[in-house]
Amino acid sequence: MNAFDLTGKLAVVTGAHRGIGRAMARALAEAGADIIGVSASLEGSGSDVEKDVTALGRTFEAIRTDFADSDAVRALGADLAARERPVDILVNNAGTIRRTPAAQHTDDDWALVLQVNLNAQFALTRAVGATMVARGHGNIIFTASLLSYQGGITVPGYTAAKHGIAGLTKALANEWAPHGVNVNAIAPGYIATDNTRALQDDPVRSKAILDRIPAGRWGSADDLAGATVFLASDAAAYIHGTILPVDGGWLGR
Repeated sequence: MNAFDLTGKLAVVTGAHRGIGRAMARALAEAGADIIGVSASLEGSGSDVEKDVTALGRTFEAIRTDFADSDAVRALGADLAARERPVDILVNNAGTIRRTPAAQHTDDDWALVLQVNLNAQFALTRAVGATMVARGHGNIIFTASLLSYQGGITVPGYTAAKHGIAGLTKALANEWAPHGVNVNAIAPGYIATDNTRALQDDPVRSKAILDRIPAGRWGSADDLAGATVFLASDAAAYIHGTILPVDGGWLGR
């Protein structure tokens, strides 16, 4: 099982303040990694995710970055790329969603969702990934979505961005796999987080969703833990450009 050991590794997890990002950071710390957590709303000290990580004996650094601000994202990338201790694992999990019927979906909502969920992901990965390529090793994990495969309802910007993440995962893997850098993605199913609160609270939509999930329940953020550690570890050394669904069987239905 040593292939799953991340002791001595440094992982950057974006969107680490809560939900899936917090669970991913905690899972990587449990496997031995030190964590840099990034979020637009992350406290400088004393956050829940920091407590999770330090309770496991790992180090934690908080960085507050608004992924809607392209200049701030570029500055974050430059900062991480220039550090003496290199980033071994980059988890691109930051995201946002706007739920509006397509005919009323505003330009501002479209631009915001594409910036946070796709443009910022590429800008940060370009900077950190370049250092990984130069060193000859690294692991990059994107958070994709079931809407990397499907169209969804009332989320055109989010669907476009998550389809883009699926393509970006494959494109970067094609270029960087020969240099020892693994680029993959996890596609969470219907996970009970703040982003899906509107669906959970809608009895009609919630029932329709549950009726299609063979596992018979909404996922929890911790259901992403194993996939995150796996794709960040040497156990996934020959896996490149893959989108791994963690969906309770939704896509198989």
